Amino acid sequence: MSRRVLAMNTCRVALLACAAIASAAAAPPSLAAPSGTASLAERCPWIASKAPIPQRVEQLLGRMTLDQKIHMLHGVRGGDYVGEVPGIPSLCIPALTMQDGPAGLGDGMTGGTQLPAPIALAAAWDRDLAARYAAVIGTEQRGKGITLNLGPTLNIVRDPRWGRAFETYGEDPYLTGQIGIAYVRGMQGTGTLAQVKHLAVYNQETNRNTPADNAIIDERTLQEIYLAQFAAVIGQAHPASVMCSYNAINGVAACEDPYTLTHVLRQQMGYRGFVVSDWGGTHSTAASANAGMNIEMPEGEYFGEKLKQAVAAGEVSMATIDGLVRPVLAEMFRFRLFARAPAGSPDAVVTTPEHVALARAVAEQGAVLLKNAGGMLPLSDATVRSIAVIGTGAGASAATVGGGSAHVLGAAVVTPFQGIAARAGTQIRVRHAQGNTPVGEPPVLPAKYLTPATGTGHGLSGRFYRNQTLSGSPALARDAPRIDFDWGRATPAPSLPADGWSATWRGTLTPPATGDYLLVLSSDDGSRLYVDGRLVIDHWGDHASSSKAATVALRAGRPVAIRVDYYEKAGEASLRLGWRVPGGPTPEQRARLREAVELAKASDVAVVFADSLQTEGSDLPDIDLPGNQNALIAAVAAANPHTVVVLNTGSAVTMPWLDSVKAVIEAWYPGQEAGHAIAALLFGDVDPSGKLPVTFPQRLADVPASTPAQWPGVDGRVEYSEGLGVGYRGYDARGIAPLFAFGSGLSYTRFAFSDLEVGAREIAPTGNVRVAVTLTNTGARQGADVVQLYVGHPADVGEPPRQLKGFRKVSLAPGAAQRVTFDLPASAFATWSEQAHAWQVADGVYRIMLGDASDHLPMHATVRVSGAGSTQP
Repeated sequence: MSRRVLAMNTCRVALLACAAIASAAAAPPSLAAPSGTASLAERCPWIASKAPIPQRVEQLLGRMTLDQKIHMLHGVRGGDYVGEVPGIPSLCIPALTMQDGPAGLGDGMTGGTQLPAPIALAAAWDRDLAARYAAVIGTEQRGKGITLNLGPTLNIVRDPRWGRAFETYGEDPYLTGQIGIAYVRGMQGTGTLAQVKHLAVYNQETNRNTPADNAIIDERTLQEIYLAQFAAVIGQAHPASVMCSYNAINGVAACEDPYTLTHVLRQQMGYRGFVVSDWGGTHSTAASANAGMNIEMPEGEYFGEKLKQAVAAGEVSMATIDGLVRPVLAEMFRFRLFARAPAGSPDAVVTTPEHVALARAVAEQGAVLLKNAGGMLPLSDATVRSIAVIGTGAGASAATVGGGSAHVLGAAVVTPFQGIAARAGTQIRVRHAQGNTPVGEPPVLPAKYLTPATGTGHGLSGRFYRNQTLSGSPALARDAPRIDFDWGRATPAPSLPADGWSATWRGTLTPPATGDYLLVLSSDDGSRLYVDGRLVIDHWGDHASSSKAATVALRAGRPVAIRVDYYEKAGEASLRLGWRVPGGPTPEQRARLREAVELAKASDVAVVFADSLQTEGSDLPDIDLPGNQNALIAAVAAANPHTVVVLNTGSAVTMPWLDSVKAVIEAWYPGQEAGHAIAALLFGDVDPSGKLPVTFPQRLADVPASTPAQWPGVDGRVEYSEGLGVGYRGYDARGIAPLFAFGSGLSYTRFAFSDLEVGAREIAPTGNVRVAVTLTNTGARQGADVVQLYVGHPADVGEPPRQLKGFRKVSLAPGAAQRVTFDLPASAFATWSEQAHAWQVADGVYRIMLGDASDHLPMHATVRVSGAGSTQP
């Protein structure tokens, strides 16, 4: 999904408690369970019918009232799941239950497997692995009673600062489409419906779900970069559902955009499933309905009574209503939801040893070895006698998963320190030093510096249980500090539903030192911070847990007035006011750094774990490792020449210490088997075979969309002025060398390419071409490589220099070779014509390039296309 880790656990709507009708003949169908002696076949003949699905849909639709049809077009608050369209028992329609997400059981559900983040899955470049990954999620969700999985995320990583980059498949539409196809097939093979998201051009959290997140983009870029992967997945995997996104596209909200929802999705792509709004992403009634959005989530603010009124007013026709209901019912029939007995429970434990083993396999195959100077890795059991494991990310604070709706709980997370110690055994001494301060937001502003106003408690941070009320203080999570508010004083109060609430905290802050304080206000939903009556942080709006910061000059011992306004629209609530006191490192921080350096000096090898945490709801300010981690790595490397860095990040980061360390592994967010997987890679039990699905730039300024106008936008316009130059396409076009190229990644063995063969030197615009190459393992151990095929268009076509159009992961024994064949379809040569509004293949000479990274393509050939025409990828 996508709004947040939504709880939505207010009162369950008691649809099944409606009064039962006396008989089907005496009263119209209701939402209630039917009574009387009529058989199931008589009451609901569409269940046992052998007629084609469209006929059964029409038979059922003909029995539905307008109220029942509208009931199927929106969710309800509450329940055990993040979203639900309750069933209609009188028509034998089952409930449609929804849960995140793309990386496993999201939204706080327990009892499942914490898989590696989707970006790690993409880094494995393995379609079969992606299908098995999705099958684990689908199986676990079915075991929880979930029918619709809110995933996969098909959006493109336009900028590594995006808070949701970790839950995507990277920066390339072809790679994203191929992993997405495998994911949907694996998911739907379990009987769980898949929902691909978010259509379309959703690439940042800043200004999310506001008019300011308005993507200004040309048609060609939209089609080639931001829609092509959706077309591939829809055309080849047939997902049951699509989620429309929060942003606007050229001034039109995505969930009411007729170009993307009607013209592209329905007409161009031929999509037959149903479209669901992102949570809170619906902003109109008639416009959304007429554009083809089928279901509003999480409730019926626009598709409830307002939709009924729009029908009465002639703004939405009954034909449109029927057209919205049909695909929902059709997909429910397609996946046999009518015929299935209800199964699964939200409280069930659904993880299995097989699922955990799959989590480890993805973590191992998705890790990318970026540097290995002098063959530093793998570590040798024969020569290494002591290992220093350094960093907060090596212990209980290990970054194994990202945040937001894609956050997944793991019942038994193996930390890196635990995994390395277990693998090292008794012959190698493994010790841990924290070294750095915990990564994340500044510590909570201590209560000892705060004096509350009369009637207001001390606390200014915490997380609330669900079902909070305005009668006294809300219930608090067991592990959270207490929050006390003076209720009902937040002004102007937002417009809130019955279960929403607002509050204000007032008091004074007496700072301990003079200087510039960084104040960070985090909340879900809206919050505001005033200092001496001046608004310094405005975070007022519906959003997932996210943060805003401000710098305020304060004098030691001089009190200032503090006011915090807060409101919660629905579901879980959280509020946090943190600060960073001016000055250099504290004595405690200096002591931690000294401890890490001394341990590194006393050890044969130092392994430093560094994190950058990404989450839905907020973007990163830059692409540097946060806190003092860069300084920690530099200090450890200076103390020990055998330093290895393991990165747990959701996307690219800079590495100012790169020349000082011997080896670097990008492990992403590796899930609950992080420790075992990383240890296996370090000791060479597994050959690293991951390849980067995103480019790592040398600096933020090199990112193609790094200007303020491009990211996060200015004056309500987010300019996609880089056009097709997204990711490696942009670096190649501008001649900028990245730190690490898209598709790159090292191995403990070596590979060579030879004998490139192209089946035809000239083809028609609608023709295919076969390309074959031999891959040989020239090293001394088993290993895997990813053969990558790129196409370069004729110069006058206006495309980037090279674009990925094929890949195959191959595992080989030492000395073994394999012939790898690609059948390139005509779509591999097509570009979008803004004049014809269609895909076309231009005449000219096309370059075919093969290798194992976008900057290592040793095999070259050409193909001429003659006889201009058009094709639909």
